[in-house]
Amino acid sequence: MNPIWLLRMRRWVARPPSALQVRIVLVVVALCALLVVIERLGYWPEALSVERLPRGIGHGR
Repeated sequence: MNPIWLLRMRRWVARPPSALQVRIVLVVVALCALLVVIERLGYWPEALSVERLPRGIGHGR
């Protein structure tokens, strides 16, 4: 594990985030999970989907 992450964890334990910050993160994670579920069930509009380009296109060659 990177020592920087250990320092971040130590700082987080010493000064934990507020309840509001935790709630915001949980709401964002829940929204992302909801989008994944909607897409997997097939309810995502086709117009909002990204089409894959063939290899070699868009690389500036």
